[in-house]
Amino acid sequence: MIGDPSQRNKTRPQLTLEETKANAESYIEQAGQVLNIDSLKIVYNSTWLDAMHFSDVIRLSSHYTVARMLERDDFTKRYKAEIPISIHEFMYPLAQAMDSVELKADVELGGTDQKFNLLVGRDLQREYKQDPQVIITLPLLEGTDGVEKMSKSYGNDIGLTDSPEDMYGKSMSISDEMIEKYFILAADADTKTVSKVKKQLSDSSQNPRDIKRELARAIVQLYHGKNAAKEAEQYFDRVIVNKDAPDEMDQVELSIDTQLIEVVTNEGLTSSKGEARRLIKQGAIRVDNEKITDESHILLKGKEVVIKVGKRRFIKIK
Repeated sequence: MIGDPSQRNKTRPQLTLEETKANAESYIEQAGQVLNIDSLKIVYNSTWLDAMHFSDVIRLSSHYTVARMLERDDFTKRYKAEIPISIHEFMYPLAQAMDSVELKADVELGGTDQKFNLLVGRDLQREYKQDPQVIITLPLLEGTDGVEKMSKSYGNDIGLTDSPEDMYGKSMSISDEMIEKYFILAADADTKTVSKVKKQLSDSSQNPRDIKRELARAIVQLYHGKNAAKEAEQYFDRVIVNKDAPDEMDQVELSIDTQLIEVVTNEGLTSSKGEARRLIKQGAIRVDNEKITDESHILLKGKEVVIKVGKRRFIKIK
């Protein structure tokens, strides 16, 4: 399977069909937060792409030139820097364009980083004697790090399916410079609200933290409702500001004495043992509010403790 090379400075690892299907399920779940899934027709491009013979792929490739592909800014930069570009990466825009042909698309949406791919779709539709689709591009939103575009793979995302508490906490972690952009692109703020925010940010007597709180409430309310936004803010104040443990958290009962690294990884508080070790070195993992510095720290069976990873991840061990 081909990973989208847009805005990448190296070849993305290929995904298995199983990984692609898992991603698709995640995308559908997220779409369900803003769209009525029952009224949607969901299709998989493997239906037509898998049916193509090699001669069909050759014919598809003949519609575009290497010179046109190298017009892509990311490909141009990699070519000039002598960073390898795999042939299969050239196939991504063509495969996406074939989707437009098969669906006879009238309109296709995408981020500004997708403009080249969307235009290839228009070109290929013309080759197939179809009216070219209208393309609508939207600005990219930087993630919570304020640098890279928001992406789960970069670990800087605020997920549509995140809990209200995580959504609020992540929104509060963005830089002050990103507040206005988040109001526009993430909180669906109207012109009046955006003007007010601009005025507040230019006023040195205003604390950006208070403006950020308004933003966090707006984002949570958009996806979870007003009451959830209020409760998420209370949780943030209690757990993050006052550093109290939450009233409710997942609980795990140990059958034997177990390494801390094993527990936080197996329970999903870290994505890997490597991340767990890195967080311990950074002093970001605590047991009963005591900072852990020993990577081989053992949790004892039958001893009740609360583990805190970062600012928002908790679990109780019994």
